[in-house]
Amino acid sequence: MAQVSAVGDAGAVTDDTAARSSAGPDSTDEHRPDPRRWRILGVSLVIGFMSLLDVTIVNVAIPSIRAGLDTSAGTVQWIVSGYALAFGLTLVTGGRLGDAYGRRRLMVVGLVGFVVASAGVGLAPTAGLVIAARLLQGAAAGLLTPQNSGLIQDLFRGPERGRAFGLFGLTVSVSSAAGPLIGGGIIALLGPENGWRWLFLVNVPIGLVALVAVIRLVPSKPAGDGDRLAARGLDLPGAALLGLGVLAILYPLVSLEGGARLPLLLLVLAPLLLVGFVRWERRVAARGRAPLLDVGLLRRVPGYANGIAVGTLYFTGFTGIFLVLSVFVQEELGYSPLAAGFLTMPFAIGSALTAQLAGRLVSRIGRRITVIALLVMMSGVAGLALLTPYADPDRLWVVVVPTLLLAGLGGGGVISPNFTLSLDQVPTRMGGAAGAALQTGQRIGSALGAALLMTTYQLTLGQVDEPARAFQATLVAALLVLLVALAMALRSRRQDDRVASLRGA
Repeated sequence: MAQVSAVGDAGAVTDDTAARSSAGPDSTDEHRPDPRRWRILGVSLVIGFMSLLDVTIVNVAIPSIRAGLDTSAGTVQWIVSGYALAFGLTLVTGGRLGDAYGRRRLMVVGLVGFVVASAGVGLAPTAGLVIAARLLQGAAAGLLTPQNSGLIQDLFRGPERGRAFGLFGLTVSVSSAAGPLIGGGIIALLGPENGWRWLFLVNVPIGLVALVAVIRLVPSKPAGDGDRLAARGLDLPGAALLGLGVLAILYPLVSLEGGARLPLLLLVLAPLLLVGFVRWERRVAARGRAPLLDVGLLRRVPGYANGIAVGTLYFTGFTGIFLVLSVFVQEELGYSPLAAGFLTMPFAIGSALTAQLAGRLVSRIGRRITVIALLVMMSGVAGLALLTPYADPDRLWVVVVPTLLLAGLGGGGVISPNFTLSLDQVPTRMGGAAGAALQTGQRIGSALGAALLMTTYQLTLGQVDEPARAFQATLVAALLVLLVALAMALRSRRQDDRVASLRGA
């Protein structure tokens, strides 16, 4: 992979540290591997799986939640999507806090909040309290999740980092695809009236065990120059500008999923807020202070900006498929939540088979693996789109299983290489915030994909009154988005080839 100079926060580190950083992100001092690093990674991935699972586990529980709380579809939509909204709002700030104050501290704070909020969602007597607890749960997840990529940046180097990100990519893919199955299984076991509450209560014992493991295993000190970042304090105006910018994107998309159109006007504010954020961060760096996110990374670090684009577009294209598939088979074909969940498992199995392999190969073949993986995934989605209208509704699995398995084999090779390559030249002291920016793109992509694909499905169903054709149109829309992701991955590969040729010259 191309190696270039990476410069950190202006003024956020001393001159000698900045000089060491210019040689590369991992050259500050001789790296001494922590002998517990794989166990630490295991604990962080369990936590990551739990927080990401709660994005999709409720997809099959919408009818049960509505019946159990005796509330409207719009209210239930906020229970489902409010989590993703709060999640996306806190990611970059959570990553930066981890950079400054240490991963363990943020993981403890986030886990305590997540466990308390999960209990609140499961025990709340009214829909309003469920929504409030769900928002708190999402905010806590936003503090937790960036610590995964931050820990990988801190603890691993070279090919080991690729393998660690391979496990991280496996966690993301499997949690997204397995959520409906686990949710359907819990509801089938405990009944539709109150079974949905256990989708959240199950987090309590798991979270408490993970909390003990975090306290015992995760290093307490922040990496690199975290003490200096902490001394300079958090960039609160930057956090506010970025938070409002993300809110102006996510809130209209979440509202659109529930049928509201007026909040779409907020999308006009998003570019203004995000441009304001970039300008503010540059001013902060120019004044010798530590910005929330070193936006210069977008320009200086090869592949980082394109990596954010690839990740955002990929999540836009694939996560909404599971939501629409669940709605299609339950509402139109009469499948149970558990049966609907089983249909998503082939994707998880395919991802599990290739994610680790992709993590091992990425250090050898670079961005080509992302391009190949996207092509394989798109082939599976295209096959599903072509065959679904002709499938027997009672034997839909005959079509879904092989096509989603193929899509999963491709999907397992997208996330981990994209993280590895995008963060390869990011200094470790910025690892949490930089990784969180990638994950913020994923959350925005997930919300955008859910709104785009569900709207496509509903509009097409209203016109053709053929559910299978409406689902086919949804898959075509997903393929168009994935095609743009493929174009961005090809662009990154060409950039890498140019840098490599210049180095060779």
